[in-house]
Amino acid sequence: MLRIGLSAARQSLGKLGLALFLASTVGLTTPALARQTTPPLEAVALQTLPVEAQRTHQRILSGGPFPYAKDGTVFGNRERLLPAHPRGYYREYTVKTPGARNRGARRIVCGGPAPTQPDACYYTADHYASFRLIAQ
Repeated sequence: MLRIGLSAARQSLGKLGLALFLASTVGLTTPALARQTTPPLEAVALQTLPVEAQRTHQRILSGGPFPYAKDGTVFGNRERLLPAHPRGYYREYTVKTPGARNRGARRIVCGGPAPTQPDACYYTADHYASFRLIAQ
């Protein structure tokens, strides 16, 4: 009799554990879903960005020409600071830094199906450590 009681208890606990697991995987507060959301980004007016960023933005909308070979390449959003989208959605462009010998840290990253008609563009002055949404 004791054996049947333990077996029933194990089954009940197993069902409870399964129910708790299923509840946590379909809930809106799961860690996997929380990692996919990004906090709202501060907006910055295009006119307030450095003149080099304004020129880069205009080149993006015009389709070029771009001064750096990496301009227009896919941006992977590995930092997950921008809203989640499939790979290939974002493209990065260099914003010239006066006096820099290399590409510098400033970039514009735009996302959308057509590079010359982006859904949104973001500016970073610190090589992807932070982004601001470019408001036009």
